[in-house]
Amino acid sequence: MRLPVVINIGLMLFLGLNTPVLSESPIDRSQSPAVSNLNLRRFQFNRNLWNQRNISNYRYTLSNSCFCLPDARGPVVIEVRNGQTTSITSVATDQPVDPQFFQQYNTIPKLFDVIQDAIDRRAYSLNVRYNHRLSYPTQIDIDYSSQLADEEVYLTIENFQIIQ
Repeated sequence: MRLPVVINIGLMLFLGLNTPVLSESPIDRSQSPAVSNLNLRRFQFNRNLWNQRNISNYRYTLSNSCFCLPDARGPVVIEVRNGQTTSITSVATDQPVDPQFFQQYNTIPKLFDVIQDAIDRRAYSLNVRYNHRLSYPTQIDIDYSSQLADEEVYLTIENFQIIQ
């Protein structure tokens, strides 16, 4: 009578140890709470400092290393006056570009919105560097999902100048 019980227990252990391992869902593998909290605090700190500076006339060079049309990559020079984008020109040709390609990135507040969106959506990976003096983002790297390809965002902001 003990032999069937031992065999059943042995079979259950054997089968239990040989079950396939299921990969974790994207939600489980998203940023750890500590990393997410740190990104949120750094974001809030720098956005508040940027807003306090009240800079409304400036220009910067933006490069978008995306899996998208070449015209949407840049680099482009974006000029903002009174908080509104006044021009977007190609660095290579010094000619205006289609503003729709850069609509999400054509002011510093909109760049902060991109970061906020990544935090809100719990992006799988978010790395942001900020200018230590003026607090605007200088590098934004977002991977929204480890399960998808080509949805990443890599933005570089350079040559920032306050203009009169």
